[in-house]
Amino acid sequence: MTIARTLAAFVADHDPADLPAQTLDHAAMLIASTIASAAAGRDISSAVTIRELTQERGGREDATIWFYGSQKLPAVHVARANALMSDAAASDDSDLRNITHAGTPLTASTLAMAEKTGASGLDVLAAIVLGYEAAGRIGASITPGFRKRGFHACIIAIFSGAVATARLLGLDAEKMTHAIALSATSIGGLVAAGNESVAREYHGGLATMLGMEAALAAAKGFAAEDRIFEMPGGYCETYGNNNKDDCSGIIEGLGSEWDIVTDMAIKLVPGSHFNHATAEAAANAAIKGNVAPDNVASIILSRPNLVKFAEPLHPEDLVGMAHSTAYFLAAAVVDRGFGWEHATQAKIEDPVIHQLIDKTEVGPQPVDNVAAYRQGATVTIKTTDGKLYKDTVLVPNGTGCRGIDWADVDVKYRALTEGVLTPKQVEESLKNIHRFRELQSVKPLINQLG
Repeated sequence: MTIARTLAAFVADHDPADLPAQTLDHAAMLIASTIASAAAGRDISSAVTIRELTQERGGREDATIWFYGSQKLPAVHVARANALMSDAAASDDSDLRNITHAGTPLTASTLAMAEKTGASGLDVLAAIVLGYEAAGRIGASITPGFRKRGFHACIIAIFSGAVATARLLGLDAEKMTHAIALSATSIGGLVAAGNESVAREYHGGLATMLGMEAALAAAKGFAAEDRIFEMPGGYCETYGNNNKDDCSGIIEGLGSEWDIVTDMAIKLVPGSHFNHATAEAAANAAIKGNVAPDNVASIILSRPNLVKFAEPLHPEDLVGMAHSTAYFLAAAVVDRGFGWEHATQAKIEDPVIHQLIDKTEVGPQPVDNVAAYRQGATVTIKTTDGKLYKDTVLVPNGTGCRGIDWADVDVKYRALTEGVLTPKQVEESLKNIHRFRELQSVKPLINQLG
């Protein structure tokens, strides 16, 4: 049994009735989070471009692009457009182990396929849970090597949509094997292309589309190399840590715990998840010291493996804001918090924030309790009179291991869908997401997103 075959047997044959209730609950939260992020990304130029290309191509009447009426188009292309729309806003989700936005391709692919096939809400949630599990395990096997080699996490995200689509197509273990194997050789992406450009969401759209294509091809009998993970020159050796044996962890302890519970993180503020705990710690430190911006001498960030801030220090747009650690630090100190308003152009251009950006710096890496930092951060504010105010946040808010509250997800959903959906659509769609496992089809939700 190869790794791909062992993993495929697990995700293809797992009975939804055997999934813990919390996994299904988190899957529903992912749906809410992804749709909310898509609403925020609806009018971003990259999302508009791919939506227009999809509409111009036309084709089979399978599924619906969210927020654009009732026109139906091919499911694969619709899923790409919806995923890119969500990724564009940088407000979706992350797997803490590898910072892969698996929820975006999962929600986009499963809702599109469920429209086409008539799958139930429970079927969709189970597909999301198992797709998240597959992507998380595969991603862990090549982390941190893939980033050091310059690859984007879309090479991991592709497996989520592929497995979920294969589940909804009813693929057996043999065909699931080839859906996974085809995914392993279907996509590449350079992280440098996505840090300061809209190539980031282009990656997300491709990961969604190509994962679905892999499942559809496997369904037709297309076979691939099932040793692709462990073989010399295979997936793990090429993308990972120069050791093909790292991939053995992909299938260790299957079913003993669930990635969507332990490592899923829903963004409750915008931008890269890497910066969320940083902003939270910075705001806490400012509140502790009642620190006014004029009294800040320096803002010092310490976290494992951090030696310099990523560019841009001074963001000019949403893409730059999403990745600017210095902006998160300064904005959180100025406003004693960080929220959805910090993704607006007015905040991105705030001169007070930019003045404090010039006072941010990287401090010594932590030496105590280092393993507990899961995208965590320690922030120290030094004031002009020499006082120090410090706070540590080990795990971002909105993570499975810290606990995710539906109330926080609801706040996000309402905040980002406001103005895109009518108030009635917002509340009715949110109600259906909460009771998603009871839906006999996804039509009630999709009808409210038109």
